Amino acid sequence: MEAIGKAAASALIAYSAHYGASKLYNSFCVPDGIWGYVQGLVTTGSPLCQAGVQVISNTQVSYSSMIMMGITRIFVDMVAPGAVKTG
Repeated sequence: MEAIGKAAASALIAYSAHYGASKLYNSFCVPDGIWGYVQGLVTTGSPLCQAGVQVISNTQVSYSSMIMMGITRIFVDMVAPGAVKTG
């Protein structure tokens, strides 16, 4: 059960980082409205906004991989219960 707790904590951290970076990017790099459109012409190329896009991209990949591994594990356990041994 400890492995499940660690996996859930990892997924929560990855999703929280993704969510936070997405909100910060939206607020600071491409704000809403016509002024946000004009501001975005300058800010989206900044190092801070580029780093934000990288965080969003990488955490999305990590989170989706964890979800896929969890679903795959459930299906493997359904097909061959007891066949997969964990440490």
